[in-house]
Amino acid sequence: MYLKMKLIIFVVIIFAVFGAVFLYIHFPMFGRLPQGERLARIQKMPNYRDGQFHNIHATPVLIKKGLASTWFGFLFRKTKNLTPPKALPSIKTDLKRLNPKEDVMVWFGHSSYFLQISGKRILIDPLFSEVSSPVLFFPKAFEGTCTYQADDIPELDYLIITHDHWDHLDYQTVKKLRTKVQKVICPLGVGETLEHWEFSKDQIIEMYWGDSQSLDGELFIHCLPSRHFSGRGFIRNKTLWASFLIKTNNLKLYFSGDSGYDDHFKEIQKKFGAIDFAMLDSGQHDESWKYIHMMTPDVVQAAQDLKTKILMPSHICKLSLAYHPWDEPMEELVKFSKNKDFKLFIPMIGEKINLQSKEWSLKTWWRNIK
Repeated sequence: MYLKMKLIIFVVIIFAVFGAVFLYIHFPMFGRLPQGERLARIQKMPNYRDGQFHNIHATPVLIKKGLASTWFGFLFRKTKNLTPPKALPSIKTDLKRLNPKEDVMVWFGHSSYFLQISGKRILIDPLFSEVSSPVLFFPKAFEGTCTYQADDIPELDYLIITHDHWDHLDYQTVKKLRTKVQKVICPLGVGETLEHWEFSKDQIIEMYWGDSQSLDGELFIHCLPSRHFSGRGFIRNKTLWASFLIKTNNLKLYFSGDSGYDDHFKEIQKKFGAIDFAMLDSGQHDESWKYIHMMTPDVVQAAQDLKTKILMPSHICKLSLAYHPWDEPMEELVKFSKNKDFKLFIPMIGEKINLQSKEWSLKTWWRNIK
């Protein structure tokens, strides 16, 4: 009888745990999978087969070892300087008082950018939360990197989302910004989650690789490939991931989103010519997932493929999602970018970047964080 009672208690506990997980993953922050007309459109896309989107070339998410050993290593492997020893410096630019005639960019750390160009205000992959993941205590943003909040953002013409991962489509941030946004531009399928979060259907512009959209007479956005994956829960690749090129008559800015290296960088350059500014996925990398995030030599090669004038790294300086020291991507880029045709530029968080500037000097501000 005693053993039977223990078995019953064990079974009840298992069911309770699975029930709690089931309920939790149906909270609004997990989003919603495409359905109805949106799903029907997705199913017609060339790289959608067997019920999911695929990269141009075969792309394993992990190599060498499995998911369990990767997570075990991440949780228990000791890496020096995984996080900064003190708060990162930042500049608080008043975004609401910018001269509307200026073409400027402000980086918020990780892959978040504010862009004012041709009189339009654009926000890309905003992440203002201290924690952005289904695990509410991990990973925590570096001290000093949450200088900006949704209240600091002016009315927006466009919000651009590159894919639906938690550190690029942050529930708390996007919900707070909703009433400030005129239009959202996102890869195909992501609109389902945005509608679930109370964005109207008319607000959302969903794009597929190769699609172009006029933002006004001289400002265009092009949705382009990246090499990555998608999913906010256990189900992957039901929505598309993308990079974006924003183009005016005299500027071309490329945002890679999360991406491993592939020949799409060369193809983008062939189609659009040399890029003025390339914001490339440069951190949170590891050999185990090198096909979905670029190692440093890959970043440099991608910059050369794009024939960019200015290389700015992204996916750094906010979260620790990989084994490497927090400042390693920047130090490696300094090393590998020597004697290359592009200039490496790494701004501080919040720094006002004049896109029409002729002077681009590298300031190694992170070396003062000791």
